[in-house]
Amino acid sequence: MTPRNWLSEVDLSPANTLQLPSSAEYFCAPVTLKALQDCLRRAHQEMLSIQLLGGGSNVLLPEYLSGLVVHPALTQWWMEPRGDSLLAHVGAGVNWHALVMATVGKGLWGLENLALIPGSCGAAPVQNIGAYGVELADVLEAVEVMYLADGHLAWLSAEECAFGYRESIFKSELLGKVVITRLVLRLKRHAAPVLGYGDLAQRLGESPSSLDVANTVCRVRSEKLPDPAQLANAGSFFKNPLVSAEQARVLLDAYPAMPHFAQQNGTVKLAAGWLIDQCGLKGARFGAFGVHHRQALVLVHFGGGNRPELLAVAEQIAAEVKARFGVLLEIEPRLL
Repeated sequence: MTPRNWLSEVDLSPANTLQLPSSAEYFCAPVTLKALQDCLRRAHQEMLSIQLLGGGSNVLLPEYLSGLVVHPALTQWWMEPRGDSLLAHVGAGVNWHALVMATVGKGLWGLENLALIPGSCGAAPVQNIGAYGVELADVLEAVEVMYLADGHLAWLSAEECAFGYRESIFKSELLGKVVITRLVLRLKRHAAPVLGYGDLAQRLGESPSSLDVANTVCRVRSEKLPDPAQLANAGSFFKNPLVSAEQARVLLDAYPAMPHFAQQNGTVKLAAGWLIDQCGLKGARFGAFGVHHRQALVLVHFGGGNRPELLAVAEQIAAEVKARFGVLLEIEPRLL
């Protein structure tokens, strides 16, 4: 008998932006902390495994997920004045882009460069989402988590989240141990544009508003990235690789036009999309999957494929980049 407020044998294909075929043995979408605790307690009583699924924009789902899939639907958020700033308390189930546009619509600064990133707010710290010179770590004050083992709540500071490039404690020490329930973000009332990445500054006039910046970011992303609603994809499929300064110098001798970005820790970030493009793979198709014709960093699903096939395509692309440049590409989406 299916527990109350749980669904059984649920099709998850529409719940992931790659539209990979997948289904869940049990599924629940708790809207309060108590409901979430009740779901966890019942899963333990039934001795079921627990998997977390947010907006489905950065995951690769298998064809079947046994146990309970929990989709946190905590959608409340509110503002707390704090000196010259405001603290936004945001439930994990809030849509990230909707939050960005709501805050810039109020004239607040901090999230504008992160517009049009798909997914829910609860997933944002896992990857330390970032775009156009800004990362979540730049604005995050704290994260509330619930431990899966017993349902107790705890707070982590931004420092305790151990953020790195597309990395966090939620992908290491706390992987499979907690569910993120709330974010606290520090937003500014005064103008603080970050326009040094790409051609944002050239596209914007003098003294742009945060809304101007967000709208420009949306236009730039729309020009380069396919809409998952029109063509199934999970956004950036590969991480931009970090290499040593020495390896970067060797590559630049051979490829002077190679995009590269020096990091504070002495490493150099390369553009995975450029590396894939140089291998002649932009627009290439591999059965049900392909490399997007405008952005080689994005793999798209034309329909009829599954996760093993997609991973095989990703492995082939990474092998070609490794053979030509000696650089290892890592996939960005999580494998459940």
